[in-house]
Amino acid sequence: MSRKYDKELSLEELASLPDADIDTSDIPELDDSFWSKARLVEGEGTEQITLRIKKSVLQVYRSSGKGYQTRMNAVLESYARSLKK
Repeated sequence: MSRKYDKELSLEELASLPDADIDTSDIPELDDSFWSKARLVEGEGTEQITLRIKKSVLQVYRSSGKGYQTRMNAVLESYARSLKK
């Protein structure tokens, strides 16, 4: 049986919830017709390059912790998509 919460839960609180406390009533069942139409979508992949970046920019991203290169790539990808519109 699920229960209501007075405030939004943090990621840690959500991760520690027992399955029985999670309301999944609004999620439809995935039947055979769903899986028969499912297709594998693979990411584009990355390419290693040499790129010159201002030290101040790199310092900000590095200070944000692990995964900073992925975050830099996400910003560049977002900009590249905006140019295609």
